[in-house]
Amino acid sequence: MALNHTAPPPDERRPHYLREGDPFASKLSWEADLVAGFYLTIIGILSTFGNGYVLYMSSRRKKKLRPAEIMTVNLAICDLGISVVGKPFTIISCFCHRWVFGWIGCRWYGWAGFFFGCGSLITMTAVSLDRYLKICYLSYGVWLKRKHAYICLAVIWAYAAFWTTMPLVGLGDYAPEPFGTSCTLDWWLAQASVGGQVFILNILFFCLLLPTAVIVFSYVKIIAKVKSSSKEVAHFDSRIHSSHVLEMKLTKVAMLICAGFLVAWIPYAVVSVWSAFGRPDSIPIQLSVVPTLLAKSAAMYNPIIYQVIDYKFACCQTGGLKATKKKSLEDFRLHAVTTVRKSSAVLEIHQESRYKFTSTCDLGRRSYSNGDCDKKYG
Repeated sequence: MALNHTAPPPDERRPHYLREGDPFASKLSWEADLVAGFYLTIIGILSTFGNGYVLYMSSRRKKKLRPAEIMTVNLAICDLGISVVGKPFTIISCFCHRWVFGWIGCRWYGWAGFFFGCGSLITMTAVSLDRYLKICYLSYGVWLKRKHAYICLAVIWAYAAFWTTMPLVGLGDYAPEPFGTSCTLDWWLAQASVGGQVFILNILFFCLLLPTAVIVFSYVKIIAKVKSSSKEVAHFDSRIHSSHVLEMKLTKVAMLICAGFLVAWIPYAVVSVWSAFGRPDSIPIQLSVVPTLLAKSAAMYNPIIYQVIDYKFACCQTGGLKATKKKSLEDFRLHAVTTVRKSSAVLEIHQESRYKFTSTCDLGRRSYSNGDCDKKYG
């Protein structure tokens, strides 16, 4: 509560739409805040345990993780960061019916949410590029090593840190949401000055539009490639086919994760862009909270996607193993039948030869009385 008494910034640093009134007072009803608080609590618990489980399972086989799986671990770290660092602030504020952490807490929460959210989107962009190159350009997988994945992670964190720190040094700002119990980027700066418009446009392009375009391009190309090469893969030997199945499993995971993230965040992005360049007063406050709550649920989806794909993959593996065993048993039976038939044929030929030999010997005994038959045919 002590943070609530932090002195507000001077008027020239406060957002233009918050110059009057209490910016941290909830604009929703008590009942709506309680529902939002319980909703975020459930989302936070599921997300924390789900992503924690993913990290635990990954730590048990950390030396065997493929480059694409290392990216998935980084995505789980981002989701866990959102759940552990960000959600408690909003949950407490919802139950208190106002933002209780003051301006310092508001900027910290806005930075953390933007940092981990941007890290998630850029990680998914890197994963989509990896999948695109791996599926469409097979030689790429030959030189890609774990060290390249770690270099990529360093670039991702640096990229996210650069754009999220800019508002803290005066290029943009973080401010309360219109409903009062959460904080985000100050999208409304675009309504105040040309500099605010430039800042918001840069954020939109480099942290939303460009990554989304790369993701969509990558998976469109992957789908086209898979359709054209599915018949060719069927003629490969079992080892190449198994490798292809694993690559497609990782690709399906990545596609579902990206789809879930974009579905959760696009409504929020649309409302934010409308607030920046449209008529923000035309959006009812009660309606503006819905995209925000939907976006905060994005961190919960990924562990569920991992488990569903792993379950289906395990079923496919089990089915394939059963099919292999069945085929091997049929081959063994066919081999046994063939062997028996060959043995029977040999036995019949042998018996026929003995019969011919006996007949010839009897004929010889009739021709030679001095026992030469025994010498000749004996």
